[in-house]
Amino acid sequence: MPHRKRADLLAAATAFCEAFAQQKPPDEILSHFSTSPDTLAFEHGLPELAPFLGREFRGHDGVREYFQIIASCLRYDDMRFADYVVDAAENRVAVRGEARFTWIATDEGWDEVFAYALKFDDERKVLRYEVWADSGAAYLASRGRLKELKGGQA
Repeated sequence: MPHRKRADLLAAATAFCEAFAQQKPPDEILSHFSTSPDTLAFEHGLPELAPFLGREFRGHDGVREYFQIIASCLRYDDMRFADYVVDAAENRVAVRGEARFTWIATDEGWDEVFAYALKFDDERKVLRYEVWADSGAAYLASRGRLKELKGGQA
């Protein structure tokens, strides 16, 4: 049974990551999340650097708000995921992602490697979504300073 649980968690994590990478409609992305009031989206970083950093987005409405804020600030291309690590005993999956991000208001972009830590409920829905990413690049791009720092290339 542990092998089946591991396979189910990997399939759930892959389905969520692929929906996000393929820029599926918000409702489809949200369908991968639990409807529990304990559901959490949290992107690590100082809240002063970007409106989606360092804040707890709780419940289904909170997760929706998180993704709305992301969509209003960032666009991304060529997103891909690899190196999934499954902890079946804890219903957790960690995964590494890569993408090209662009801050919409300034049109400054950067290539990034980021990490997700996903915790699933018993129905294989995301209960906890944590992101570690390059908050410094996001901040500089939001201020129109990334290109300057990179010598005119962004």
